[in-house]
Amino acid sequence: MALVLCTGVDIVLIQTRKLILEKAGHTVIAVTQAGDFASACEKYGFDVAVIGQDMSSSIKKSVFSLLREQCPAAKILELYAEYQGKTLQGADSWLEVPIDVPRDLPERVNELAGKKGRDTDA
Repeated sequence: MALVLCTGVDIVLIQTRKLILEKAGHTVIAVTQAGDFASACEKYGFDVAVIGQDMSSSIKKSVFSLLREQCPAAKILELYAEYQGKTLQGADSWLEVPIDVPRDLPERVNELAGKKGRDTDA
């Protein structure tokens, strides 16, 4: 299974994602501070990085840039709410999440962990 980095600002949402992904067999590391990305990326070889929907567009873009720089091999999955829309046009994949539990999260991480190249379509 995949080694996954989960980011966001809401600890409860991050823990929920972590539990869902771990139940599906993935190993999950949660990082909430931008300053911790470099050390986490250096220490772990992430397969997938999940950027949570609970961030503003500007913060998502900043996190995206840091992840592309510091974890270049990781596929990036942007989670977004319907009212928000996609923010990160350069992400590898996107998942619209419902207000409750993102049930499709493990399947999307499986897909990304198995991909060889990056999709460039929005």
